Amino acid sequence: MLKPKTHREMANPQITARFLADYMAASETARRTIIRGCKYRPIARLIQHDEAKATITNFILDETINLSNILERAHQIRNKIAESDFERELFQHNADYIETFASVYDKINLPTAEIGQSDRAQPITLSGTRVTIDFNFRLRRVTRTNKVKVGAASFRYSKGKALPKEVANWQSAFTYGYLNAIGVDESTEVEQALCLTIDAVTGAVHAAPGDSVRCFKNMEAACASIADLWPNIKPPPKAVL
Repeated sequence: MLKPKTHREMANPQITARFLADYMAASETARRTIIRGCKYRPIARLIQHDEAKATITNFILDETINLSNILERAHQIRNKIAESDFERELFQHNADYIETFASVYDKINLPTAEIGQSDRAQPITLSGTRVTIDFNFRLRRVTRTNKVKVGAASFRYSKGKALPKEVANWQSAFTYGYLNAIGVDESTEVEQALCLTIDAVTGAVHAAPGDSVRCFKNMEAACASIADLWPNIKPPPKAVL
């Protein structure tokens, strides 16, 4: 009798910006584990926080700040009728995410800028590795000399765990490098202070560091290493492909 498949293998090197940031701050052993997780994807459904992130993004975009609105939304999500244990867990995780964000909202200090919806960000290939990134909203400001500065923000959430500053800095640096790499309008300029990673657990807002150009080059080099390692990364123990 054939065993049910547990993982699917990704033929070509690919990683999310989130995991690339984790990779940059990780030990060599942990790095291989991250690559393995990107190459061999579990077939079982994974908990996603799409509903929580959409709720929080809409809250931030709304000019009338009313925390009771998102707390009510969290209550609705938590009490949705679930058709499976997985759905029940999914709803609980998303509700927890929203309630955690609400509890630290007063600590979130965003830069003075216009905030707008973000279109779907296109993947970028760095040194043979495809990197995907999701932005939750965009930022834009106009200087006194009428120069337009732009950036983008991403949420990070891990229940009960603060996002390490080093990891956040890597992710914000990637945002800065990514926006420059894909190109912006000639009349605009990507600004490090507007390239943000927001920790929904603590409320900390991490802007791209001053050495973001160097960081992005280091991430490009890391992507070359990931591409080189990819063919030799073995499946997880007991995985059935």
